[in-house]
Amino acid sequence: MGVTIYHNNACSNSRGALALIREAGIEPEIIDYVQHPPTRARLAELIAGAGLTVRGAMRDKGELYEQLKLSDPALGDDALLDAMTAHPALINRPFVVTPKGVRLCRPPALVQDLL
Repeated sequence: MGVTIYHNNACSNSRGALALIREAGIEPEIIDYVQHPPTRARLAELIAGAGLTVRGAMRDKGELYEQLKLSDPALGDDALLDAMTAHPALINRPFVVTPKGVRLCRPPALVQDLL
């Protein structure tokens, strides 16, 4: 089974999802999305595949979110995607992709439905 995790080792949810994947006996493809961010098109695919809104896939904690004034409800999907593409730390995590679908695995236990 091909499993890919868009991972940030600094995130406890991401580490937890990765541990659950490995506990299931699967060694996933691990993409450090901060070092190797998805393209804007791929990010949009992940978000749509997970059934989320662009805003729902954005990490709204932290100084960068505030500095960029991303809480402004007037900002549309294009502006939010541009911000996440330019600053991958704004992407909520972890996204996991398997043959069963795509999911933002927060909390990590959500990954089990994909395995």
